[in-house]
Amino acid sequence: IVPNTKVVALASDTFNYTKFDRAKAKSVKFATERFPDTLGKKMKQGLPPKVGSFQVFVNGYKDADAWIRRFQEEPLPPKMKDHFQRLFERLVCLDYIIRNTDRGNDNWLIKYDKTQEDPEKAIFVAAIDNGLAFPFKHPDEWRAYPYYWAWLPNASEPFSDETRDLLLHKLKDLELVQDMIDELCRLFKCDKSFDKDLQHRQVAVMRGQILNLCQALEEKKTPLQLVQMPLLRIESEGKGKGKSPFIQKFQDKYPLFSSC
Repeated sequence: IVPNTKVVALASDTFNYTKFDRAKAKSVKFATERFPDTLGKKMKQGLPPKVGSFQVFVNGYKDADAWIRRFQEEPLPPKMKDHFQRLFERLVCLDYIIRNTDRGNDNWLIKYDKTQEDPEKAIFVAAIDNGLAFPFKHPDEWRAYPYYWAWLPNASEPFSDETRDLLLHKLKDLELVQDMIDELCRLFKCDKSFDKDLQHRQVAVMRGQILNLCQALEEKKTPLQLVQMPLLRIESEGKGKGKSPFIQKFQDKYPLFSSC
């Protein structure tokens, strides 16, 4: 449900650059054009590239909010409704694991083609704009950073057997989860401000989210019940023979304004 996304390095006049960077690029361009056989072969022209997320643009989609209102007025056929619920559950699991702090109903998209009878060819979900995720702590100050899908009727439906069968065995596989964390850490290191201690705290939050999600899937809770579960972190502090490598720590401080 996440469109193909890569970390890339790009440069453009439309990007935000300091006056120094722009002046330097202008000077280099002038020098290389003036002396193409000497400086032109040694100096690199242009503005410095910026590292960022590059995501495939999806066509034919609309804000989820627009389609959801329409579905309330014109209910989906039963098979189509069931398929949409499965896609919605995948969005829920994604957002919960990465602890998305910016999931409004305007930054996930829906595409629906009434002419298609096959649900898998008729309705699609795209989870865009996932940049504000992987926090190093659970919200505990003024804002709760709610998942706005938690107020939708779909969030009051128990997780399906299909979603449970798709994800539960993977999330309970410690080696698979560690491989995922290792891959994320390699990605995080692309950031010049990467901090190893901060990354450990991010992972502790994510492990706690995964544990809660596993319990919710096993007990067939609803997405709404999932976001109401006690928040916890799983920290790698256990040492010594016979001791668990992880320690559970429950959240003891909550935002002043909570949501669900």
